[in-house]
Formats: sequence, structure tokens, C-alpha cells
Amino acid sequence: MNIARPRSGTVPRARRAIQGFTLLEMIVVLVIIGLIMGLVGPRLFSQADKAKVQTAETQVKMLKGTLETMRLDIGRYPTQEEGLKLLVQQPTDSKLAQRWKGPYLEDGLPDDPWGNAYQYSPQPTGTHSFVLYSYGADGKDGGTGYDADLGQLPKQ
Repeated sequence: MNIARPRSGTVPRARRAIQGFTLLEMIVVLVIIGLIMGLVGPRLFSQADKAKVQTAETQVKMLKGTLETMRLDIGRYPTQEEGLKLLVQQPTDSKLAQRWKGPYLEDGLPDDPWGNAYQYSPQPTGTHSFVLYSYGADGKDGGTGYDADLGQLPKQ
């Protein structure tokens, strides 16, 4: 067998292909990525929060329209006990069930963008025939900024 040996001072090709990054190079890259995320991250998160607020406002409008359509069919809004579930579940009252043309929502009853149920009450408030709103990002009554309640709110 004839094995060729590399000339002195040269590195075989296989060894050159295996070389990687040094620890210092990796740390520099991680620091740069950290700086970029520190500058860009807050802007991205605030855009995500704005998008959730807009989604909640749109869903409230969609649910309002759906409630109005159902009211035209059955002659009234859901009671407090029936709630928004009446949009997707046929009523147990046989007279009401005959006029109910649902389900009125194809994909079921949505939660708000923060994963909480929308609040509904058949009590009129101001110029609205019913109360329909989201608690906002904090999931609690009241709040400011992204935590503020939004939709057709009850009178305070």
C-alpha cells in the first residue's frame, strides 16, 4: 500500500473543513443578537398588543351583528342565563327553537384575543340594546391602556 503523506507545513483538506467558530466569535454574535432584540423587541411586542386590541374590537362588532341577526329570527336577545351560547346552541324552548336559524357562528363562540370569554348582558346601556365587551389584556374589570375594557360597556 502506498500512503501519501502531506508535505511538511500543509494541512490535509479533511482537517481544514472541520474548523469551526471560536468561543469568542460565538459570544460576539450572541451579544449582537441580544442588542438587536433589545432595540426591536419592544416595538414588535407593542405592535402585537395593538393587533390584539383591534382583533377584540372587530370581534365585538362581529358578535354584535350576529346578535342582531339572531334577534330578527327569534324576536329577542339572549337572556343572561342563555348568554352568547345561544348563538351556537339551539334553545331548549320548542317555540324559540322553531324560529332559531343557527348556529349563527361557524367556528363556535370565540374567546377574546387574551383567551377570556366576552362579557354579555341583555341590559340596555346608553344607546346600546345590550352590553358586550372584553376585559382587555389583564382579564379584569377596568384598567387603562391595553388593560382597558373595550366594546359596548355597561354604564358606570
